[in-house]
Amino acid sequence: MPEAMNWVLAWPYFLAALLIGYLLGSIPFGVLFTRLAGLGDIRRIGSGNIGATNVLRTGRKGLAAATLLGDGLKGTAAVLLGAMWGPNTALLAALGAFLGHLFPIWLGFRGGKGVATFIGCLIGLKPAAALAFALVWIVVAAVTRYSSLSALIASLLTSPVLWAFGERQMAEMSVVLTLLLWWKHRQNIKRLLSGSEGKIGQKQ
Repeated sequence: MPEAMNWVLAWPYFLAALLIGYLLGSIPFGVLFTRLAGLGDIRRIGSGNIGATNVLRTGRKGLAAATLLGDGLKGTAAVLLGAMWGPNTALLAALGAFLGHLFPIWLGFRGGKGVATFIGCLIGLKPAAALAFALVWIVVAAVTRYSSLSALIASLLTSPVLWAFGERQMAEMSVVLTLLLWWKHRQNIKRLLSGSEGKIGQKQ
C-alpha cells in the first residue's frame, strides 16, 4: 500500500519532469540561430538536419558551435531541473529533453539526431560517462573520420560504462536513448554499410 501511495504522490512530479524536459529539448537552436543570422531555414540546406553538423555546412563555424552548445546544454538544464525532485525525475527529464530534440512539436515533430543532447543529458546525470562518450567519439573519429560512426559507437558503449559506475537506472535509460539515436541515424547506417557516408572534412 505505501508503494501505491508513493506513486499517487509522485506521478505529477514525473509528468512535470517529462514535460519540462520535452519543452526544453524541443527548442530548435539550429533553426533559430541560422534564421537570426539571416541564413534562412537550415532545413533547406545540406542534409536538412537542424543540428550543428548541418549548421556547419553554412560555413559559419560560430553558429555551429553555438548550436552544439545550445543543443547540449538544454539536455543538461532539463536534468538539473528534474533533479530538484529526485533522481527518478532527473532521468525522466533527460528522456523528455531527448524526445523533444528528436521530435519537437514546433517543427512538426521532425528534429535532430540527438548526439549533442545525448551528451548534455549525460553531463547532468553522470559527467564521467559524458567524458567517456567524448573520448570514444574522438578516438573513433580520429581513426575513421566518420562523425556518425563515432556517435553510434560512443552511444553504444554508454550503457556499459554507466553500469560499470553502478548506475543501473541510468544504464537502462541509456539503452532507450541509444535505440532512439540509432533509429534517427538509420540513413547514416545505410550509407556506412554501402561506403557512401561522408567523412569529416569532406566537401558535400
